[in-house]
Amino acid sequence: MDSLVINGPGRLEGTVAISGAKNAALKVLCASLLTPEGVRLSNIPTGIEDVKVQLGMLESIGVRVVASGAEVCIDGSSISGYEVIMDQEKGIRTSLLMLGALLARFGEGRVPLPGGCTIGERKYDLHIMVLEKLGATVKVSDDGFLEAECDRLRGAEITFPLRTTGATEHAIIASCLAEGRTVLKNAHTRPEVFDLVRFLNTMGADIRIVGSGWIEIEGVKELHGTSYGIIPDSVEALTFIIAAAVTRGDIEIAECPLDALEIPLIYLRESGVRFDVAERSLRVTAPARLTALDISTGPYPGINSDFQPLFTAYATQAEGVSTITDIRFRDRFDYVTELLKMGARISREGNTIIIAGGTPLKSARVHACDLRAGAAVLIAGLCARGTTEIDNVYQIDRGYEEIDVKLKGLGVAIERRHPAGTSAAYADSMT
Repeated sequence: MDSLVINGPGRLEGTVAISGAKNAALKVLCASLLTPEGVRLSNIPTGIEDVKVQLGMLESIGVRVVASGAEVCIDGSSISGYEVIMDQEKGIRTSLLMLGALLARFGEGRVPLPGGCTIGERKYDLHIMVLEKLGATVKVSDDGFLEAECDRLRGAEITFPLRTTGATEHAIIASCLAEGRTVLKNAHTRPEVFDLVRFLNTMGADIRIVGSGWIEIEGVKELHGTSYGIIPDSVEALTFIIAAAVTRGDIEIAECPLDALEIPLIYLRESGVRFDVAERSLRVTAPARLTALDISTGPYPGINSDFQPLFTAYATQAEGVSTITDIRFRDRFDYVTELLKMGARISREGNTIIIAGGTPLKSARVHACDLRAGAAVLIAGLCARGTTEIDNVYQIDRGYEEIDVKLKGLGVAIERRHPAGTSAAYADSMT
């Protein structure tokens, strides 16, 4: 498996373009199953591993997929089966959402139980609740599949016990073709959910986000094809913002999703990071001195749990003591062990970590425990003096499209090392 090798410290300088949002693209690809007509999607990050897995799942049931760069054309007119096949070693949670789409269109489906990042409890009971509320019969098979069937899904009122993105999106997809009206209460209304709703409405769905946590769907008999462009990835944008800040860099982020990052940018601005906002771009600079921050995750527009490891990497370089609390995933701190290898000073009390910042980091061989953990150690590697090697880089590739290429374009000495040995380009850079 590939690794990333960083010769640090590095300073980011230049312009970087943000790819389409992974968490929006995956859900829109699932929802494209709802029509037999053609769907043309743009700004899809086809280079990331999770999108490759998602496209493979679509092809496993007979969907015709044509991908060219960031454009993907989907033709679901010749679906040949309702059992989704997925590489279990590269599993992702959107297999669940495919079940709702297959049920809505065909009345049956069978999907493998989900994979994705191991970041504490991530059950699928709320997904089952959604489908059962809509009138489906659901069971877990002995061979690790989730199976469901129905005559036709029926609209219902669904109140979520907690705000959950995946189950909210599942309910939206499944209820588009349901008979009658569906009301979702305590739903998670965040940018990726808005993007899914906009996409489905261009297909002829009747969905309305009434307010925070309240969504109404009037079922329709059929959906038609469409062309649609995915929003930029806010987590990738924040990754580059923080990487620029901790390296005291100077970068411009093109097509930056500013609305999705309003609260994170407030915290960073108060910590000392400087922002110049243009109509569709953001310039990021940082002074020599950054100060500590105290953060707790929460539903949008608060700090998403995906942002938490990135802020931890930031806090190691901010003077003073920072605290970061994760309310949603209380055990999402495996990556801390890797940062400790690099000289970070971090302790833990329950679901809160305490970071003694302003610490010089040292190079080390570290492990990408999961997608965002991988990004955290990557940011730390940019600050560390010497050669840092990150293994299990597949996890980073699951959510970042050619991040090594983008960082190299910003002046970072970074190379991808393949299992056979060090790349020639990196060997040349060390001489």
